[in-house]
Amino acid sequence: MAKKATKTKTKRKANPALMKPVQPDAQLSVIVGSKPLPRGQLTKKLWEYIKKNKLQDAKKRTMINADDALKVIFNGKKQVSMFEMTKLVSKHVKA
Repeated sequence: MAKKATKTKTKRKANPALMKPVQPDAQLSVIVGSKPLPRGQLTKKLWEYIKKNKLQDAKKRTMINADDALKVIFNGKKQVSMFEMTKLVSKHVKA
């Protein structure tokens, strides 16, 4: 009879790149603050802002509607997908 291999659960390690603080530029600091913070926290603050201001599109939830502050980050676009948003936001941070 073959024995079943027992899996030992190892705790997932956080990606060190996400833990390294990044510096938001002047336009992004209007939304997330001017202090350096890890990318994970930056994304969390960005989503808090989006939800607080009800900027997530009601019909298509993957789309983010831009207010005046976000329009600067989104290169003047009125609406972007959440995937495109990540790419556009990364242009406004310094590692």
